[in-house]
Amino acid sequence: MIEIQELCKYYGQRRAIGPLSARIEKGEVIGLLGLNGAGKTTTLRVLACDLLPSSGTVKVGGIDVVERPEEVRRKIGYLSDRPPLYDEMRVREYLQFAYELRGKSSADGKKRVPAVAERLGLERVIDDPVFSLSHGYRQRVGIAQAVVHEPELVVLDEPISGLDPVQIVEMRALVRQLGETHTVIVSSHILSEISETCDRLLVLRDGVIVASGTEEELSQSLLEGIRIELTVRAESSDLARILGVLRAIPDVGSAGAIAALERGARVQSFEIQAKRDVREQVGVSLLQAGFPLLAMQRTESELEDVFLRLAGGTRPNAAKSEVS
Repeated sequence: MIEIQELCKYYGQRRAIGPLSARIEKGEVIGLLGLNGAGKTTTLRVLACDLLPSSGTVKVGGIDVVERPEEVRRKIGYLSDRPPLYDEMRVREYLQFAYELRGKSSADGKKRVPAVAERLGLERVIDDPVFSLSHGYRQRVGIAQAVVHEPELVVLDEPISGLDPVQIVEMRALVRQLGETHTVIVSSHILSEISETCDRLLVLRDGVIVASGTEEELSQSLLEGIRIELTVRAESSDLARILGVLRAIPDVGSAGAIAALERGARVQSFEIQAKRDVREQVGVSLLQAGFPLLAMQRTESELEDVFLRLAGGTRPNAAKSEVS
C-alpha cells in the first residue's frame, strides 16, 4: 500500500527526517510514535502530498507522490494537527465542499455526507455552524472531511490533542472503526493511545525510524519480556499454591507476591515476568485452580520504558537522580 524508501526532508540546512524507509500494508492501522520534534508531522505531510521530499521516494498504491501528487491526494484523507475547518460554514455544507473538492459530484455528495455524519456521530450538529462546535466535535468534523471521499488511506496527526478523557475514549473508538475499512496512520506522542488503537508501531527519533513492530515485540526485544500485575481472591495461606500455578504457565520466567493492589478481605496481588503476553493463560489457570481473578494488567511503567528507551526520553525521577 505505502512504500517509503530513503526519504529525507530538509528545511534549509536542517534535516527534519531521514533517511527513512518503511512499508505499510493495506488494511493496517499504524501508530507513528515519537516525542515532540521527532519528525512525525513532517513525515505525514509528505505522505499527504502537503510537502515535497528533499530526496528519496514515497509511493501510495504504487503512485509516486512527486510525479502524480493529485492522483495520490484522491487516495488519501488527511487530518492535520489543526483541522482545516471553515468556521462560517455549516457542517453539512463544509463536508459537501470537501467532497466536491476531491473531484466528486454534487449529487453523490448529498447522499454521502449524511452517511459520513451519522457514522462519526455528527448527525445532531450537521446543520450547525462550525464555529459553534465544541473541540471534540471539531475533531470529528476534521476526521469526516478526511474520509468523506472514501480514501484508501487515512492519515491522522495527533487526533486526540486537546480532548477531555471522555472525548479521548470516543476518538479511540472512531480510529478503531476507521481501521475496519481503511489503511490508517495515526501519529501521537502518547504511548497509551497508540497502543490501544494500532496494529503496529513505528517509533521515530530525530527523524529516523528506530523501531518497528507490535507493542509485544518491542517489549520483548527491549525489556526481555513483559511484566504483569494481578490480584486474586485468596487467603494468605494460598500464596504458595498460587505461585505454583503461575510459574507452571509456559513462558513465565518468574512470579512473586507483592503488596495488595486494592483494599479488602482475602485480596492477594502478584507480579509476573514473562517472555510474552500470557494474560489469557493466567486467567484460565487461576480459574481452573479455584482462585477468582479480580484484576490483571500489563504494568504502565513497562510501556513507558519501551517508549522512552526508543524515543530517547528520560523519566523525571531518573533525570533528578543524575543531577543529584
